Amino acid sequence: MIGRIWKAFWRPSTKWGLGVLLVTGGIAGAVGWNGFHYVVEKTTTTEFCISCHSMRDNNYEEYKTTIHYQNPSGVRAECADCHVPKSGWKLYRAKLLAARDLWGEIRGTIDTREKFEAHRLEMAETVWADMKANDSATCRTCHSFEAMDFAHQRPEASKQMQQAMNEGGTCIDCHKGIAHKMPDMASGYRALFSKLETASQSLKPRKGETLYPLRTIEAYLEKPSGEKAKADGRLLAATPMQVVDVTGDWVQVAVKGWQQEGAERVIYEKQGKRIFNAALAPAATGSVVPGASMVDPDTEQTWTDVSLTAWVRNRDLTGDQEALWQYGKQMYNGACGMCHVLPHPEHFLANQWIGTLNAMKSRAPLDDEQFRLVQRYVQMHAKDVEPEGAAE
Repeated sequence: MIGRIWKAFWRPSTKWGLGVLLVTGGIAGAVGWNGFHYVVEKTTTTEFCISCHSMRDNNYEEYKTTIHYQNPSGVRAECADCHVPKSGWKLYRAKLLAARDLWGEIRGTIDTREKFEAHRLEMAETVWADMKANDSATCRTCHSFEAMDFAHQRPEASKQMQQAMNEGGTCIDCHKGIAHKMPDMASGYRALFSKLETASQSLKPRKGETLYPLRTIEAYLEKPSGEKAKADGRLLAATPMQVVDVTGDWVQVAVKGWQQEGAERVIYEKQGKRIFNAALAPAATGSVVPGASMVDPDTEQTWTDVSLTAWVRNRDLTGDQEALWQYGKQMYNGACGMCHVLPHPEHFLANQWIGTLNAMKSRAPLDDEQFRLVQRYVQMHAKDVEPEGAAE
């Protein structure tokens, strides 16, 4: 059957002339093309978008409370103005990708308020990433730096807008949540940390491997015999520790780093960079094993390569450094990328990051442990810190 149909399709016509076939084909093509675009236009309207209750009862109700829906000038941004390219292959691509939304609606992925909230962060991050990748193209159909009158903006807004323009910022860097309720940004990094904590409970350290604390932990020069022993120092989150020995619930680790002359109670990760590995009690400084010393030519400070062996509990530890950095990255993006253009960690030097983050600490929704991890993440990825594994 298929073979006969295929042959008939390609057999030369003996009844109709070439002109009739061309005209008929042209009319059919025009009708098909216009019909296709009619469907595209109808499925790009706000009315179509809110025809399913998932969008009508959630996103649409939020959108109605924003300036994009009602404002003094009477200009309204519809759903497609923000989420659908105007023309070309990008429009067709967007419509094809929208098939995923239809499949999600059929499956009932977000058919209740509870399900919608559970997926809100995931959906928002997908849209933000797409807008970031296309330089907020749909926003720029109405807004552009060139058309802005900076003199009539609020001083702080004018400053930020001009900074974004000069540094290549894009709309979505600063304007997340402008048309819809912001997701709980903490849910993403909390989930990552919960996985790290769960994995740490079954961790079986092996001699020679490198482990990292999930949070600040206590360190002891001698293996304690009880729970109330006084610690000789603290090791900070994400500090590399090489396993020397394992005895029951205790792990003996070696920590390497640098000491600055006059500040021997602190071990830093890198020479000349305030990336903290350990804070020691005064009596514990004598147990630090010194190596070679050098004088920093820029500061004339003396730095010594050192190591310390200590015991820590097999608790809140991980061997997955990449997962720990992903946690730090999620916190950095979630807590620091809400109000302004988020600088890449390589934007600053490691020591510059300390002052930069401290200036924003009071506004960040992070506790002290989370803040220290974020600081270490950006410092370890700063522009003057070589990737781990590279030669010093």
